[in-house]
Amino acid sequence: MSITMKKLSFLLLNLLFLINLQSNAQTSVATKKPDLATQRLEQELESIAKLAKGKVGICALHLESGKQVSLNLQERFPMASTVKVAIAVQLFTLIEQGKLSLMTMTDLQPSDLHPGSGTLDVLFAKPGVQLSVQNLLELMMVISDNSATDILLRLVGGTEAVQNRVKALGINGMSVDRTIIQLLADLDGITLPPSSQWTLGFYAKLDSATTPAMKRAATAKLVTDPRDTSTPEAMVNLLTQIYRGTALKPESRALLLGVMERCRGGAARLKGYLPPNTVIAHKTGSLDGAATDDVGIITLPGDAGHIAIAVFVGDSPMPLAEREQVIAHSARSIYDYFLYQTPAISTATR
Repeated sequence: MSITMKKLSFLLLNLLFLINLQSNAQTSVATKKPDLATQRLEQELESIAKLAKGKVGICALHLESGKQVSLNLQERFPMASTVKVAIAVQLFTLIEQGKLSLMTMTDLQPSDLHPGSGTLDVLFAKPGVQLSVQNLLELMMVISDNSATDILLRLVGGTEAVQNRVKALGINGMSVDRTIIQLLADLDGITLPPSSQWTLGFYAKLDSATTPAMKRAATAKLVTDPRDTSTPEAMVNLLTQIYRGTALKPESRALLLGVMERCRGGAARLKGYLPPNTVIAHKTGSLDGAATDDVGIITLPGDAGHIAIAVFVGDSPMPLAEREQVIAHSARSIYDYFLYQTPAISTATR
C-alpha cells in the first residue's frame, strides 16, 4: 500500500510540475504577444517618415509609465542646435557647484559675433557692452542665438566639458565636438582663420567667396560626419534625466524647462498639430537640408503625464515645410497614442 501511495504522490508531483510548466509557457507567450496599438503607431510613424524621402529618427518616452515608441532608435543624426540642451545642462551644473552664476557678466568681443546671431548685431557695435549668463541663456534657448551659445560654451569649459557631463550621466550615443561657428563653417565649406582675425563681418566675407558647388560638397560631407550627432535614444535619455531631476537639481530643472517653454522657433514642428496651449519645453535645430530637428517634453492634458520626445529628420531633398510636416504629424500621432493608451497618472511630477 505504501508503495502505491508513493507512486501516486510521485505522479501527482509530476502532474503539478507539468501544469505549472504549461502555465508559465502560456504566460510567456501572452507576454510576448505584440501590443497592437504600439505596432500600429510604429507602422504609422514609418509611413510618415517616408514623406521626408530621407532618414528619420524618433524616440518618445512616456515619463510616468515608461512606455516607449521609436523609429531608428540608435541611428546617428546631426544635432544642430538641439545640442544647446546639453550645453545648458553643463551650465547649470557649474552654477550648482558655485563656479558660475546667472548674474555672472561677460564682455562682448568682436570675435564673439557669429553667424545666426542677428539679435546681437546692434550690441556688438557698442564698445564695452556686457551680458549676464542669464541673458546669454535666454538668447541661446529662446531664439537659438549662436553668438550667445559659443560665449556660454567657452564659459562652461568648451565642448570637452559638455561631452564629459553627458558621459557622467551615463548617456551613450551623443557626441559634442565643435563650437557652433565651426559647425556652420564646415556646413558652408569655409576654412576659419585664427580667432584673432575674427572681426565684425569677417564670416560674411568668407561666405561670399564660396561657390554653390563648394557648399554642396561640404553639406554632403557633413551628413556622414559622426561629430555633433546624437541618437534619438540618447537625446530622450538626456531630456528624461532633466525632467526626473537626475541631471539637475529641482531649481535648475525648473529654470531650464521654463526657458525651453519659451522657445520661439518650431511652430510647425512638434507644436504643429498639437492642441492649442499645449505646454511643451523644447529646442529646435536646423542645418539646411542636413538636419531638421525638434526635441523636448510635452505635457499631456489632465493627469495623463508627460512625453520626452526627439524627432530628427536627417539628410532630405524635401522643402523645409515638408520636413517640418514629418515632425508635426509624428508628434500628434505620439501625443494621441499616449493620451489614450496610457492609464491615468494619479500624481503628476510636474
